[in-house]
Amino acid sequence: MKAQEVKDLDEHELKAQVHEIQEQLFRFRFQMSMGHTDGLKKARNLKKDLARVYTEMRARELAAAKD
Repeated sequence: MKAQEVKDLDEHELKAQVHEIQEQLFRFRFQMSMGHTDGLKKARNLKKDLARVYTEMRARELAAAKD
C-alpha cells in the first residue's frame, strides 16, 4: 500500500484497514509458528503498511487538535 493510497482513505476506512492488517499479521504469525510459510517479506510489508496507517491517523489527530 502506498502512502498516497493511505492519505486518500477516510477515518472509517483507516480503522478498517488497521483491523484487516492486524488480522492478516495474526494469521501469518500463526502459519509461521506451524511451519507452513517461510516468507518474511510479506510480514515486513504488512508491518510497514500498518505503520503508514497509524502515521496518517496520528497526523490527522494532530491537525484536528491544532485547529
